[in-house]
Amino acid sequence: MLLFRFAVFFLLLAAGACFAFYIGTGQQRYRIWGIKILKWTLIAALGFFGVLFLERLL
Repeated sequence: MLLFRFAVFFLLLAAGACFAFYIGTGQQRYRIWGIKILKWTLIAALGFFGVLFLERLL
């Protein structure tokens, strides 16, 4: 559980850094990378919490 929290935290931090680089430089590649990292982080988090929810039910 602690490892998952650190992973999500660092992935969100990486997405934030990508968006900060996009704001600073204006290069589209940083925005695209930030959106990709954010999307896959949210998908992984929803999957993880879905498994926890199903485990609770059973």
